[in-house]
Amino acid sequence: MIRPQLADALRHQLDALGIDGVDEVKLEQPTSRDHGDWSSNVAMANAKRVGRNPRELAADLVERLNADLPAHVVKVELAGPGFINFHLAPTWLHDVLRGVVAAGDETFGRSDAGAGTTVMVEFVSANPTGPLHAGHARGATYGDAIARLLEHTGHDVTREFYINDRGAQMLKMGASIIARATGQEPPEGGYAGAYISDWATKLPADALDDVEAATEFGYTCALADQQEVLEQLGVHFDSWFSERSLLHGAIEATLADLTSAGMIYEADGATWFRSTDYGDDKDRVLIKSDGEMTYLLPDIAYHRDKFARGFDRLVNVWGADHHGYIARMRGAIQALGHGPEQFEVRITQLVKLMRDGGEVKISKRTGDIIELRDILDEVGPDATRLTYLSQSVDSSQTVDLGVIVSQSMDNPVFYVQMAHARLCSIGRVAAERGVVRRPLGDVDLAPLTHDRELDVLRILNALPSVIELAAREFAPHRVAAWVRELAGQVHGFYHDCPILRDDVDDATRQARLWLAEAARIGLRVGLAVLGAHAPEAMAARDNDDSDIHSSVAAP
Repeated sequence: MIRPQLADALRHQLDALGIDGVDEVKLEQPTSRDHGDWSSNVAMANAKRVGRNPRELAADLVERLNADLPAHVVKVELAGPGFINFHLAPTWLHDVLRGVVAAGDETFGRSDAGAGTTVMVEFVSANPTGPLHAGHARGATYGDAIARLLEHTGHDVTREFYINDRGAQMLKMGASIIARATGQEPPEGGYAGAYISDWATKLPADALDDVEAATEFGYTCALADQQEVLEQLGVHFDSWFSERSLLHGAIEATLADLTSAGMIYEADGATWFRSTDYGDDKDRVLIKSDGEMTYLLPDIAYHRDKFARGFDRLVNVWGADHHGYIARMRGAIQALGHGPEQFEVRITQLVKLMRDGGEVKISKRTGDIIELRDILDEVGPDATRLTYLSQSVDSSQTVDLGVIVSQSMDNPVFYVQMAHARLCSIGRVAAERGVVRRPLGDVDLAPLTHDRELDVLRILNALPSVIELAAREFAPHRVAAWVRELAGQVHGFYHDCPILRDDVDDATRQARLWLAEAARIGLRVGLAVLGAHAPEAMAARDNDDSDIHSSVAAP
């Protein structure tokens, strides 16, 4: 790509001026095209170190670069206090097209930035007491997208669901099922959703007076329900880890490790963890005075087990009510001898679902929440993923189900997928008309000079950097924004740059056919990173496509 070439050219000219030791040459794309295609602050970054005025140093570099222009560079300009702006010929973007096509669907945008690093991404991890709800939907799509981003940047990733299958809430679920099966109201604090009544009809007769047996039956039903709906969403876990498994030695081993580290003390009949040593606002109880464990102890044991399995980094996706839990867990990980940088937590904020101007709050089966299953039944998995991933999880989100389900360009999900379908339609129509796309090596890309064409290529050039940044920041919404931007440029290209129309010359037609292919690859890769499909055709089309097969159609 062009960035390392420009960086090397700057280093070469710095060396010629007797300035060495420049480890990093930053290059960015200016917001305004008037400032060039790429800009560097290398003169300002190094002027003080070498005792030069930054603008004067930049002027020397600009003069030398213009005297020996790097490949694809038309001119170099000095700007502001010492910026060096490069104006490029379209040929650099033609190289971008070749690179995208050469990489293809499987490797475009991939990197080895995380090679050799094993990462555990734990997400959803709901109690097996009922169906997954809208809050879990955001965590599920986000966690899976993080895993995909890390995989795309070379990390060895494992997805894990931690099953909270121990404790009082499990027994309340069992008691609720028995109550419904025997015609009674659920106990105080129990579960009253229609799904409990449904499970109650299937409860074996020998469990009608056995809470533990009813709990195990409900556990099986709940876990199967959760696994089914996650599969429907396209979220696949490599491992389902039971909290109960920690009771067989892991808890005792964890307490022993913390005690050896001097992080445990006894007070008021309880066992405490010195979490204030790691920035928590107060120490935390691990075992209460009645001998019952708090939630924290098995959670510490669970994370100890993760590291024991050989993971270099742990990434957890937690709900909005877990924010205060981070400091104590990070402290426990440090107390066990691991670095704080090995533990990452992302908190997903709440989602408000709207329809017809009103908030959707009720599910038919649960009676008090909206289920993930309901969302998938209404809008489908692709729309669910792209909608939830369109915004940073750091902020609350409002989702209008009516807009998502609509088959129009006002629907941002339809807008993106329609762009891919349009690109595929070009190939179909070309085949119908007997137009054959020649091998790329035999095609001259010089006709690609239209602003619409070059804008598509500029956006394609950005995807590898966008993916690396999104993986580093755990920010899949950056890829979602990139996909929307590319879709917008594809729609503009589709309308303004005809391909199969009779008055288009063969050279332009061939170059544009390959541009359409490169854009198709880009959209497919971006959508795949988000876990969404790239359809080759849409169920409905906007009015602009009504003439797609005519002799003057946009393709």
